[in-house]
Amino acid sequence: MAEQNIEKLLDRQTKVILNAVDEKLSMNRIVILSDVDKKLERMELRINQKIEKLTTTLDKFLKRMTDMEDEFTIMKQDINRVKQVLKAKLGVDLS
Repeated sequence: MAEQNIEKLLDRQTKVILNAVDEKLSMNRIVILSDVDKKLERMELRINQKIEKLTTTLDKFLKRMTDMEDEFTIMKQDINRVKQVLKAKLGVDLS
C-alpha cells in the first residue's frame, strides 16, 4: 500500500515537473519566434529599400537610353537632310 502511495506521489510530481518544463519551453519558443519575426521584418525592410533603389537606378538608366535613342534618331534625320542638300546643290551623293 505504501508502495502504491509513493508511486502515485512520484507520478503526480513527474506530471507537475513535466508541465512546468513544458510551460517554460513554450514561453521560450514564443520569445524566440518573436525575435525571429522582428529580424525578418528588418531584413524585409532592407531588401525592399534595396529593390526600390535598384528600381530607381534602372528607371534613370532607361530614361537616359531613351533620350539618347531620340537624339540619335534626330541626328540621323539631320544627316539625311544634309546628304539631300549636298546631292541637290553640289551633285555629291554620300549614300
